[in-house]
Amino acid sequence: MYVDLPKKMYYGIGEVAEAFDVNASLIRFWEKEFDILKPKKNAKGNRKFTPEDIKNLELIYHLVKERGFTLEGAKIHLKEQKHEALDSFDIIRKLESIKGQLLKIKEQL
Repeated sequence: MYVDLPKKMYYGIGEVAEAFDVNASLIRFWEKEFDILKPKKNAKGNRKFTPEDIKNLELIYHLVKERGFTLEGAKIHLKEQKHEALDSFDIIRKLESIKGQLLKIKEQL
């Protein structure tokens, strides 16, 4: 999944949920389940996600939603094969980014 977010230091949970086309409750649930997600919280308790958190969310989304891993399976996969998963995921993400850019160019023609 290609996530098109503007370049910012922090993203709100609503922006993130909209970009991934999921409910905000799912993002909060994944935050509790996966240790690699550590969004910053302000005094009111609002979650602010960094670009690194977005990258981790993309990886979790890819494993759970696109490849069909269970939550436990995704946790184990991230712990045991994090580097391999990140390498292959980075390649997939770059290819999807290129595809998105090509589709935008095609629409402009």
